Amino acid sequence: MEKDREKQIYLAKLSEQTGRYDEMVEAMKKVAELDVELTLEERNLVYVGYRTVIGAKRDFWRTLSSVEHKEWSKENEENVKRIKNYCKRVEDEIAKVCNDIPVWNLPKGDYYRYLAEFSSGAERKEAGDQSLEAYKVETDLAPTHPLGLGLALNFSVFYHEILNSPESAIQLTKQALDDAIAELDSLNEQPYKDSTRIMQKLSDNLALWTAETADLPEEGGGNLLFLTLNGFVSVILFYLRSFLMMFSDR
Repeated sequence: MEKDREKQIYLAKLSEQTGRYDEMVEAMKKVAELDVELTLEERNLVYVGYRTVIGAKRDFWRTLSSVEHKEWSKENEENVKRIKNYCKRVEDEIAKVCNDIPVWNLPKGDYYRYLAEFSSGAERKEAGDQSLEAYKVETDLAPTHPLGLGLALNFSVFYHEILNSPESAIQLTKQALDDAIAELDSLNEQPYKDSTRIMQKLSDNLALWTAETADLPEEGGGNLLFLTLNGFVSVILFYLRSFLMMFSDR
């Protein structure tokens, strides 16, 4: 059994390196069929595989939605109908992949957010509520852990894009970034690379969102002034800390 496990883990890593993420997921499914407890590395392989597979389908769905909007503006009802049917197929594919998540006991917040993204009405609200509850449960990892940082990144995007709450998005992003910066010294090389890559995305989002708040009218953006200033401070601290650590390794 251990030999089969090693084989599938190797194939999963090989699939990741060659960009064949569907096969990466299938290899990890075979590991799960061995009825063994996954290591942290193996859980990360599953997470990356599913996230990438769903990400590709989400990009495809967004492209279709954009084309649908163009056809709608041309009042081409026949093409709009065709595109809607195509979108439904992709939505079903995304939902099918998301339905695998509880089996793996993986972070579920991301996947409920994906479902909320293309849902509407009561279904969107239900998926949004489930995503919010899942994120709250799943944010107990170490501040510098790549999975923990990834959850913080996605949770903040959920606040910004699904709940339309820039204040909560900025607060969460700033807190995650500040907590991780304080513990960067404790990381070894590989987690450091993974963590700082995600911290870069957090920093980029924080800079973008804090800049956006400056364009809000006073009654909407006034409450965010303090967060905006502190957000830029966190971004500056991240770049300064990364710069200093880069030279300290030489």
